[in-house]
Amino acid sequence: MSWGTELWDQFDNLEKHTQWGIDVLEKYIKFVKERTEIEISYAKQLRNLSKKYQPKKNSKEEEEYKYTSCKAFLATLNEMNDYAGQHEVISENMTSQITAELARFVQELKQERKSHFHDGRKAQQYIETFWKQLEASKRRFERDCKEADRAQQYFEKMDADINVTKADVEKARQQAQIRHQMAEDSKAEYSSILQKFNHDQREHYHTHIPNIFQKIQEMEERRIVRIGECMKTYAEVDRQVIPIIGKCLDGITKAAESIDQKNDSLLVIEAFKSGFEPPGDIDFEDFTQPMKRTVSESSLSNSRWDGKSEPKPGSKSKGKLWPFIKKNKPPPPPPASASPSAVPNGPQSPKQQKEPLSHRFNEFMTSKPKIHCFRSLKRGGGGPEDFSNLPPEQRRKKLQQKVDELNKEIQKEMDQRDALTKMKDVYIKNPQMGDAASVDHKLAELGQNMEKLRLEAQKFEGWLAEVEGRLPVRTEQSRRQSGMYDTQNTSGLNNCAQDRESSPDGSYTEEPSQESEMKVPVTEFDDEFDDEEPLPTIGTCKALYTFEGQNEGTISVMEGEMLYVIEEDKGDGWTRIRRNEDEEGYVPTSYVEVYLDKNAKGAMTYI
Repeated sequence: MSWGTELWDQFDNLEKHTQWGIDVLEKYIKFVKERTEIEISYAKQLRNLSKKYQPKKNSKEEEEYKYTSCKAFLATLNEMNDYAGQHEVISENMTSQITAELARFVQELKQERKSHFHDGRKAQQYIETFWKQLEASKRRFERDCKEADRAQQYFEKMDADINVTKADVEKARQQAQIRHQMAEDSKAEYSSILQKFNHDQREHYHTHIPNIFQKIQEMEERRIVRIGECMKTYAEVDRQVIPIIGKCLDGITKAAESIDQKNDSLLVIEAFKSGFEPPGDIDFEDFTQPMKRTVSESSLSNSRWDGKSEPKPGSKSKGKLWPFIKKNKPPPPPPASASPSAVPNGPQSPKQQKEPLSHRFNEFMTSKPKIHCFRSLKRGGGGPEDFSNLPPEQRRKKLQQKVDELNKEIQKEMDQRDALTKMKDVYIKNPQMGDAASVDHKLAELGQNMEKLRLEAQKFEGWLAEVEGRLPVRTEQSRRQSGMYDTQNTSGLNNCAQDRESSPDGSYTEEPSQESEMKVPVTEFDDEFDDEEPLPTIGTCKALYTFEGQNEGTISVMEGEMLYVIEEDKGDGWTRIRRNEDEEGYVPTSYVEVYLDKNAKGAMTYI
């Protein structure tokens, strides 16, 4: 069926229909554009979601991703990132293959439609103009015929009248002939125009208009085919990414299947194993002797207390800080459980009522003696350099990690030295390329760095060997740190290890609710700490902000307060300060403005 033959008289309706078709095409383009925007937005949200739950570098979260479940979650996040990338591909392909192509096609379609309907209007205007010309010729022929009839009738009337002169009759006859001739001429012209109009009209309705309408029909059919192809492309763009999306989902499934609960359990053991042995059995204590109480090896009481005198009157323990509690907290009183007979020359302590064995056992199992559990309060729980504040197994791991890091740094320095050595050899062979002497300073500096790193590595290897039991000799620092354990039996030590709590940085903390309940005896160990000389001041500082020191080892300061600096920041963000003889602790370095004394021992330039 052809529009040219079937719709020869529907020019206006065809014009409206083709315009509607272009509107449908533009509507589809708008639909695809909005779909691409949704895909881009969805991909962006997926990427942001994946980024939000990615572990932060150099944070505790990064350490948690050693577990298989966390690794699977990380793999899921990465797959979701790739999944988001496929939605971006959908958006890009739809934009390039559908939106851009259809927009260009619509512009071409509009131009073609405009041209076809311009030709149609032109043909229609021509036939209408010719029709008007035919009508004018017809009216003129009709008028001339009527004029000729009237002239003929007037001539016949004049010729029949006997009173009219011959000249008037002749004049009427001539006028009738002229009118008759004009009618003949009008007839010939009308006939000629009519024949030509009929010819042009047949051409118009059977040739020109059908051709134009046929082109419009072909244009409309191309539009319909094109929108169908775009719909197929729309589906194909989605279908092309389905295999990759399937791989992403397969990756998530594979990551989920890789979760190993047994391996995670072993990692928990490796992360938190202390290396201590469980506490042994508690020996029976015989209370049948009224004056002397037998102290078992697993009791909390220290065997050194027997025969020891009260603290020396001239000792500085009263004015100094207690080493295993908060800085501003006074030392605990002597144990009430000690017998007065244990102090031969000292003042008699009040007589205490004997406690039942069940009460002593409960106190032993619930209390957390600080003298066993706290090894260091330095740096607000940061721990000493040799990690002696950690349990044996955790200490071994930390030392091994430190040794590995130092070996990597040594290897890096060696690689730089080898590279500079080769560069120096090149400079010696080709002086025009550079001065060989300019490399010597850098080589010397690398040599010094390597020597320092080797010494540091040897130090940590010595501590590591001691922990692993390869060296019988213990350093003074480790002996000092472990001195508290020499005064107790094995059972008490193991019980204390069970009662420890691990802080986030690996050091040990105590529950505040039990600090006041713990009774710590004053022994020779206390005097060993109390007799230490206080650290010298190396400068002063001014508090820039108010800091509430709520953690152990810290001290509260007020804004604008001037204090003494006794230990500068070692790179962990904390500075040790002193307010007076009895109050000292750590504050954040960013909270104070430090003025170091360059002449002080151990002082370094403050930047």
